Amino acid sequence: MRRTGVVAALLLVLPVAGCGLFGSDPSAEDIAGEFLTALANGDTAGAAGRTDAADSAKKLLDNIRGALKPAGIKTEVTGSTEMEDKSARVRFKADWDLGRDRHWTYDGEMEVRPDNDSWRVHWEPSVVHPKLGAQQTIGVRDKEAVQAPVLDRDGAPLMAPERVVSVLLDPAKAGDVPAVAAALAAEASKLDPAITQQSIMDGVAKTPKGQSYTVVSLRDADYQTAKAAIYELPGVRFTTSTRLLSVDRNLAAQLLPSIRKQVESQVSGKPGFRVVTLNAAGGEVEEIFVKDAEAGTAANVTLSRKIQTAAEAAIDGIPQATALVAMKPSSGELLAVAQNAPADAQGAIALTGRFPPGSTFKMVTAGAALQAGTVQANTPSPCPGKTVIGPREIPNSGGFDKGTIPLHSAFAFSCNTTFAKLAADMQPDTLTNAARQFGLGVDYVIPGITTITGSVPPAQDKTERAEDGFGQGKVLASPFGVAVVASTVASGTVPKATLYRDTPTKMDTPPQPLPAPVLDALRDMMREGVTNNSGHGITQLPDVRGKTGTAQFGDGTHSHGWFAGYQGDLAFAVLIVDAGSSAPALDATDRFLRAIS
Repeated sequence: MRRTGVVAALLLVLPVAGCGLFGSDPSAEDIAGEFLTALANGDTAGAAGRTDAADSAKKLLDNIRGALKPAGIKTEVTGSTEMEDKSARVRFKADWDLGRDRHWTYDGEMEVRPDNDSWRVHWEPSVVHPKLGAQQTIGVRDKEAVQAPVLDRDGAPLMAPERVVSVLLDPAKAGDVPAVAAALAAEASKLDPAITQQSIMDGVAKTPKGQSYTVVSLRDADYQTAKAAIYELPGVRFTTSTRLLSVDRNLAAQLLPSIRKQVESQVSGKPGFRVVTLNAAGGEVEEIFVKDAEAGTAANVTLSRKIQTAAEAAIDGIPQATALVAMKPSSGELLAVAQNAPADAQGAIALTGRFPPGSTFKMVTAGAALQAGTVQANTPSPCPGKTVIGPREIPNSGGFDKGTIPLHSAFAFSCNTTFAKLAADMQPDTLTNAARQFGLGVDYVIPGITTITGSVPPAQDKTERAEDGFGQGKVLASPFGVAVVASTVASGTVPKATLYRDTPTKMDTPPQPLPAPVLDALRDMMREGVTNNSGHGITQLPDVRGKTGTAQFGDGTHSHGWFAGYQGDLAFAVLIVDAGSSAPALDATDRFLRAIS
């Protein structure tokens, strides 16, 4: 008779009572099952004890389990055949879980011979696997997955797989550790000034005894440059791996690390592995199982490498912390998020900074007043050099006085006094509600990054409303948020800002289109806001529309500089922290737009 049983790592040993294969008790299949169960449970002595060569069997089983380090083994006896000499050929299936989602599966067979009233597995290496020969063992070799790149909107690579060499220092083998640390620091500091002899010594001191300290991980090109100086240092060794790195180490430094984390599982693919037989010297004999690696899938983001590069070049030379955000109004796609080094030192201010937006907020104040119907673009509007609202004296920048002029001119000249009076006469929540219509205060959930548009709290106090009206008071915004405002004017509705082509963004406020007459008036006012800067190069560019902003902070003696607007289907916001005026932001925008034209 035949019988089939399932044997797994956590099952009890099969019972020895029952019908024997050839009239004996237990059966050949029972003994084979007991052997497999013991092997699965890590009981190599128990498995070997069911063979006719226990010492040899245990030695090889220990060797194989030690080399493969299985997380688990599942086996199934699938049948047996009686041979003429009364032995039995017992067939089985095996599934070795080698961890990291690696499974080695195969069909095997073993000879089980009668032994007095029972049976014993006839030992030979092929009991473990049919292709395992004498004086051989088994090893596993990884097959590295082919990583895919991160591509910009035009298919240009932003991040690509690159060979990385990690430099490790083993203090136990280094001898004069301070001397070795100094030599390593001399090379590593060329790429990262934070790496010094002392920082290496501190890292070594914190490393558990017997382990090596990772000094630095170098792109292969950087490693080749430093190799001659560090390769022969005592106690220094090297490991290599493939990592997804920016094609330009300075490109989108505030965004690409977050993007890499978000798309890592997609672009990394899935590594494969090979199971091989090895001879006594450790050399490969035969490949007995292979699982090919699966290539990753390229991730497509909305950024434009050309626009990102132009944005960074436009602001890199500015000494103050500077950020530039550009987006596509018609779709909300982020095209560039750029910061210079001083801004990077403060964090992701382009996306999450909270700064008074100054006169760029007059886009919102004008929109609120136009929607209320209290004014139109041509409404005569007083623009005195200063005005007093409550206890607060509000001046124009430099105290300029334009008398009474149309509202669109007051916008172009950036009359604080005009817009303070408009806001003071509004209801406490009018500006709050209008700001959300322009996207300021809207909460976006963009996978992988954190964004803050800004906040415009209701103002019960008339003086506070007046200050809010020209972007001071309690109004705060990020460059991202101001870019959203400019995009709203350009497209007519709050954009759903996106970064990934295949991953949607969520927003907490359904976009509501602004009235067409309001948009038409605002767009004309923003065009006048640019052309009014007579003599500036930006006026020579076609159809740029925007609004400058100077925002006081601290004790009032310092000001941030802003410029925000759009050209065609490209909206942008530039912030220069503590610039003193909006002029440097206007200059940076001019450089940016010329570079991409």
